[in-house]
Amino acid sequence: MLKQPATKYSPFPPVGLADRQWPNRVIGKPPVWMSTDLRDGNQALFEPMDVERKLRVFKMLCAIGFKEIEIAFPSASQTEFNFVRRLIEEQRIPDDVTIEVLTQAREHLIRRTMESIKGARRAIVHVYNATSKPFRDIVFNMSRAEVIAMAVAGVRLVKQLAAEMPETGIQLQYSPETFTGTELDFALEICDAVTAEWGAAPDNKVILNLPTTVELTTPNVYADQIEWMHRHLARRDSVLISLHPHNDRGTAVAAAEMGLMAGADRVEGCLFGNGERTGNVDVVTLALNMYTQGIAPGLDFSDINAIAREFEDCTRLPIHPRHPYVGDLVFTAFSGSHQDAIKKGFAAHKAAGHENAPWNIPYLPIDPADLGRSYDSVIRVNSQSGKGGIAYLLETGYGVVMPRRLQVEFAGVVQRETDAHGGEMSAADIWQLFSRTYLDSAVPVKYVEHHLFEHGTAQGIRLTIEVDGTTHLLSGEGNGPIDAAVHALRGIGAGLQVRSYEERSMGSSSEAGDARACAFIEIARPGGGERYGVGIDGNIVTASIKALISGVNRMGISAAGAAHQAA
Repeated sequence: MLKQPATKYSPFPPVGLADRQWPNRVIGKPPVWMSTDLRDGNQALFEPMDVERKLRVFKMLCAIGFKEIEIAFPSASQTEFNFVRRLIEEQRIPDDVTIEVLTQAREHLIRRTMESIKGARRAIVHVYNATSKPFRDIVFNMSRAEVIAMAVAGVRLVKQLAAEMPETGIQLQYSPETFTGTELDFALEICDAVTAEWGAAPDNKVILNLPTTVELTTPNVYADQIEWMHRHLARRDSVLISLHPHNDRGTAVAAAEMGLMAGADRVEGCLFGNGERTGNVDVVTLALNMYTQGIAPGLDFSDINAIAREFEDCTRLPIHPRHPYVGDLVFTAFSGSHQDAIKKGFAAHKAAGHENAPWNIPYLPIDPADLGRSYDSVIRVNSQSGKGGIAYLLETGYGVVMPRRLQVEFAGVVQRETDAHGGEMSAADIWQLFSRTYLDSAVPVKYVEHHLFEHGTAQGIRLTIEVDGTTHLLSGEGNGPIDAAVHALRGIGAGLQVRSYEERSMGSSSEAGDARACAFIEIARPGGGERYGVGIDGNIVTASIKALISGVNRMGISAAGAAHQAA
């Protein structure tokens, strides 16, 4: 049992922003995106990526549309340093992409970092130091003034070394690490000191990155902190406020969304939430959340499967099957009620016209096709599934549009199958079960052929069947071919009645041969309940007679009884 938390943990104090404005705002445009997959995401791996895998990820990030990419912590290792040099020397950086490198505010690390970017067209140099009271008191044993002096000295050195590299356009980024645990007045003081030292101007903006280094609060408190800084920063027109949310509380996406509403301009994160501890903010989720609200995020996730597979191969990290938007099962419904709603939603969307109709499918907040995902796996069947999902798979895969009562009847057949054998049934499995149940049954009665003839105002039929391998010729008359066949089969049908009849055009189907007509007949006999029969044939009358015989067989007439009646 968990301990009483009151003595060990205390709630984070509120900002006290009584006139906060962010709750009344909406996100109307995408932020500046910065990928930290190659730095924060890479250092969080069991086995950091080698240069070749980092090159593959860098190429992918450029193709997705990131214009700012944090590529390394060059002073951390020779491997990181060499990767930066290779990108520059082999001219692998697109003209519209700016690389970013990270360094602590320490002289020897800054010098090594600046050395790594020589020859680059543009680079963001990201300097940071921790600012919260626990770090000041416990880690650094420094006063507020000393911590500010550390940050300013680091920025001054970057500025000096940048002046010695005029061929490289350098933008400063400063992070007060542990911002969310720092007193706001001190965070403001150190950020203003940094922008003053750099000489921030509207045409020389400083990026102030305000991270949730560790999530300490609910995301609304982070939004209050961002709005407070947004209101109080000196030289606000010369600053880009950047967010770098981590996911310790599982609310990084919400924190980023609220932070943007609170006045931030930029977001740093990793594609699928990779990063230290519980990860950085998930950029795919954040960007596609915007997309579902009608905002073009400026990042191309139109082939999300290819991106996911490349990510998994390079990082050796699996993507959870229920990961938002990209998981293998996120567009998959096993629940019967979900399947029924999705099936009806697709039918309504089709009726409204695909291209111009607003997307409004139950349980699907985004069109899978927009992400390069097919509809094939939207509905899958297991023991929890219902008639709607089964009907959807037969309709989309095989052109069989079942009447509703047949959906109910066949759902019971599928349920018994899944209960008996467990696991999931594919569309092909369901088609095979449907065929065995309704189309392939030849016991006790097997259809052979029929011939129609006119008899006055009546329709006549000569029907050839086999019962237990013996051929029988039956005759009957009625007000149409089906009624005539019912009369012909009366000998083995014991008062057979047709309760309902429907026919559908199927079109061509590789699975169903050249069949183009599907007939559904619900038959009944006294004391025997109702059963559906299904017939498929190129001729609608033949399909109807096959459906009638399918129903007779499913009614459970014994072979001996049928043979006796036919004789």
